[in-house]
Amino acid sequence: MSEYQYYEFAAIDRPLTQSEMAKLRAISTRAVITPGGFTNHYEWGDLKADPAEWMRHYFDAFVYSANWCSCHLSLRLPKAAFDKAELRPFIAPTTLSVEFSDTHWILDWTLDESEDYDRFAEDDGSGWMRRLIPLRDELLRGDLRPLYLGWLAAGDALDDDTQEPDVPPGLTELSPAQQALVEFLEIDPDLFEAASTGSAASMPAGDEETTRMTPWLDTWQVSDMKDMLTKLALGHGQEAERQVKSRYAAWLKAQRPVAPDSPRRRVAELRGLAQSVAAIRRVREAKAHAKREAERRRQHKAKLRQLMASPDESWKAADTHAARGGASGYDQAMRILAELAEGYALVSSREAFDRELRRFLVPHARRAALLRRLADAGLWPG
Repeated sequence: MSEYQYYEFAAIDRPLTQSEMAKLRAISTRAVITPGGFTNHYEWGDLKADPAEWMRHYFDAFVYSANWCSCHLSLRLPKAAFDKAELRPFIAPTTLSVEFSDTHWILDWTLDESEDYDRFAEDDGSGWMRRLIPLRDELLRGDLRPLYLGWLAAGDALDDDTQEPDVPPGLTELSPAQQALVEFLEIDPDLFEAASTGSAASMPAGDEETTRMTPWLDTWQVSDMKDMLTKLALGHGQEAERQVKSRYAAWLKAQRPVAPDSPRRRVAELRGLAQSVAAIRRVREAKAHAKREAERRRQHKAKLRQLMASPDESWKAADTHAARGGASGYDQAMRILAELAEGYALVSSREAFDRELRRFLVPHARRAALLRRLADAGLWPG
């Protein structure tokens, strides 16, 4: 099987210039290149450029997928979006790394060596950018859940004694893009559910939250409010929203300080919780399976009773198929005969079925292939 690699880049904060597009075209003659991005796939060759370098100079988002069970997401954000201390706790071996320049952060989420071979055999990579790109806006607005998911995806690569980062609120109600990131990184669902138990509810909306915000707004200086309004007027709404939410979150934290005797969980504790979650899930799944099986059996018995309301019709149908001969005819006849055997066992007896079967076989006694099928199915002594 040939190799397959998919590359997609997106320019969001500013479009590519004609000169930049010409430089990209010189590298790839087959790619789809527009002011908003670059898309190409390779089955034998590879991109003759460094994606990390392109992210530094041209693009704000990058998705990569290869059929050797590997995928990658990069997002470039303005340096003002975070400070280094906010990002450092989320950096994780193999799954989330951070690069910075004078003007930007570049965040990288990576999945290596997936065991879901069917996914990478069937998925050409083309749908992930659309699903994952909203993560950039969420991060710009101060939502830290994508970072926590990147850390959690490290899974077995984390040491037992490693402390988890502060758990962001709202893990139990992920956005569609965050749910896509869980799928993209193949985060263990039991570990995710265990981690979610440490997540507070997301910020309430509506009148209740407006009332809670009033004393916080009273702490604002007029100059600060003017600064935020200026950002909005100049089209920097994301930056303004992120700063306002960051200030509000800091104020709330100050009102409800974390008790010193409430340490963050260690990875070993998360793994223990995940094992408990898995045990509960298996019990729940077993009950659901038993319920489905009971319903299936109920429906099957109802079908058999309906068949046995007029069994002569089924015997005639089986006779017609058997008389036609050939593998198809015999297989159709066997399907009907097997249902009749179940039906007689349910509402009458096996002896009654055997009597009808002997009568049925009188004109078909020389059809060796049919008799052999009956013997293999245990419906005839052979």
